[in-house]
Amino acid sequence: MARKVFVGMSGGVDSSLSAALLKEQGYDVVGVYMKNWTRDLPGFVCPWKEDYRDAKTVAVQLGIPFKVFDFETEYRQAVVDYMIDGYKQGLTPNPDIMCNQEIKFKLFLETALKQGADMIATGHYVRTKDGRLYKGKDDNKDQSYFLYRVSADALKHTLFPVGELSKDRVRAEAAQRQLITATKRDSQGICFVGEVGIKQFLLNELGEQLPGKIIDQSGREVGVHDGAIFYTIGQRHGLNVGGGLPYYVIDKNMHKNIVYVTTDINDVKLWSSKVDLVNPWWINAPPETGKNYLVKTRYRSTSVESTVLSLTNNSLSIHLSEEVRAVSPGQSAVIYDQDQVLGGGIILRGE
Repeated sequence: MARKVFVGMSGGVDSSLSAALLKEQGYDVVGVYMKNWTRDLPGFVCPWKEDYRDAKTVAVQLGIPFKVFDFETEYRQAVVDYMIDGYKQGLTPNPDIMCNQEIKFKLFLETALKQGADMIATGHYVRTKDGRLYKGKDDNKDQSYFLYRVSADALKHTLFPVGELSKDRVRAEAAQRQLITATKRDSQGICFVGEVGIKQFLLNELGEQLPGKIIDQSGREVGVHDGAIFYTIGQRHGLNVGGGLPYYVIDKNMHKNIVYVTTDINDVKLWSSKVDLVNPWWINAPPETGKNYLVKTRYRSTSVESTVLSLTNNSLSIHLSEEVRAVSPGQSAVIYDQDQVLGGGIILRGE
């Protein structure tokens, strides 16, 4: 009897091809659309209806059953509120990582197994083997950074059919099968509000914020910001400080509502060779102190050779072999042993 796989179908090409490949490989495939967020925002219509329709159309094309899992309440609590709370604290949280930890590879998996699935599958560009997580073959599309807080048990119950493919190959394979999502462009922006900027989203959720001082590296007031909550370390645009050299955010004081900036791209506060992390998560075994690994401090950053200096159940410190720019509290640092993801933690500070 064929193994039953529930495929999370987002309405995009990656998950569409994943469902097609699994069916061709002989699995008993069921398509599932996760309804996580349906709210429109000022000037922006949430695309969930279009995504739902595209996912359902592909399921019909493939001749597979199709379900909808309504996770909107849980998603609001586990992902959206988490993100908003982080910004209130002056952090730059990553909602995509929390979505994978709490929704896609926990709630979706648990619900699927209860409904008779043996496995789940998604369209992520990663690979897995024996409960271990590895980077996707396509370096440009690799999404392992976002999955570092997924459990080994979840990985043992998950298939990633496009992890061995490039994006171009995925589109070509989807077109060959005449899937209607073959040329659909990738979604951009925050995972649940599409192309709405984070500032607009926070304004909609929290309202106008108190303006405050922008102070440069010499202690001089150079402008007024419209809420410290909106700024992140390393940010250059959106400061509205005119003239001369560009300014970069180097620090914030949420209590005093001050944003600190610099015009010096070599300012020591912009660069870090040591990163302190909290809430560490290890997929299998933790890394060894004193051993060299690769670390990414944000999704699109280059991996840097690093050494774990100290490690406890609640924290760890990492020395970076070269300085990294704009290490932002609230973001994640992910540790790799070559192509394998060991885990990582939430950035407390860089220095």
